[in-house]
Amino acid sequence: MSSPLRIEKKEETAALPDRAPQMKRGRVRRVVIFSILGLVVVVGAVLGFRTYEFHAHHATTDDAQIEGSIDPVLPRVSGYVREVLVKENQPVKAGDLLLRIDPADLQAKVDQERAEVANAEAAVAVAQAAVSSAQATVAHARADVAAAQTRQQQTGADVERYKALWGKEEISQQQYDAARAASDASRSATEASRATVESAAAGLQAAQRQIGATEAKVAQHQAALQAALLQLSYATVTSPVSGVVSKKDVEVGQLVQAGQPLLAIVEGHDAWVVANFKETQLAEMRPGQPVDIEVDAYPGVTFHGRIESLAAATGAKFSLLPPDNATGNFTKVVQRVPVKIVFTDPPNPQHPLRVGMNVSVAVELG
Repeated sequence: MSSPLRIEKKEETAALPDRAPQMKRGRVRRVVIFSILGLVVVVGAVLGFRTYEFHAHHATTDDAQIEGSIDPVLPRVSGYVREVLVKENQPVKAGDLLLRIDPADLQAKVDQERAEVANAEAAVAVAQAAVSSAQATVAHARADVAAAQTRQQQTGADVERYKALWGKEEISQQQYDAARAASDASRSATEASRATVESAAAGLQAAQRQIGATEAKVAQHQAALQAALLQLSYATVTSPVSGVVSKKDVEVGQLVQAGQPLLAIVEGHDAWVVANFKETQLAEMRPGQPVDIEVDAYPGVTFHGRIESLAAATGAKFSLLPPDNATGNFTKVVQRVPVKIVFTDPPNPQHPLRVGMNVSVAVELG
């Protein structure tokens, strides 16, 4: 008969072979766990080293947006809008007609100035006729002077002859006095004719000056006419550049004033990036350095560019209320400096860039 102790030993001996596989599986599990942990440590070390190397040679920021030229469309004349020919987000080309302003008042001004030009030109014709008349008067007066001088010479010669005859008592005193009187009369007539010539010459000069004045009036009204025609041309508003119509704020029948913003044209072909880097990132940043650009709208797509310029002041200095550290308590805040980045890739129609999109940039320092 077997004792209980022997029976227990037999049972323990029988159970020993069953624990060996469990111990083996535990060792395998520990090896796998330590291997995975080791692999994780190695991968983490590699990624950490690569991240350290990347940030050691790159400056990054996600405080960046796409910028572009936005050209406002402003009317140069006031009036009621007669016709609007574009819609919101419509592509247009430079010179395309955008809208028309009622030109009735402007056309009336043009007609008025044309009438003024015609009146001034008629005044010039009258002044030219007056000059011709004055020239004829001067010529007639000069002819009278010549005739008077001839008579004066004749009467003077008669006086000399009569004086000789009077000395010989061949003529009477009366005849001699009559000759002298005729000579004095012809001399006076000559002086009067000369005065008439001077008066006619003065009238001619006045008529010539009147031509100059009327011609100046013509030039003045012609300039006013050109200005009126220019104002009339402003009644048709055209696109200054090629782009897309945006922020349209004009309708038919609306009264617009000169200089009032009506809409904007966004140029899509000349986009750039403005990245706001911390001032501590600018030590090794220079124009011309290559830049990788990731647009939030296109995950996984990398655009390429280069630094074109760095702003001369921080963005805070251009804010509506720039900080003044000389007043109140001072708290040092890291400032950001705008950096302009231009694209070096050609435009991609599959990934259009729109002004205002958020981007992330990485500048390769060197």
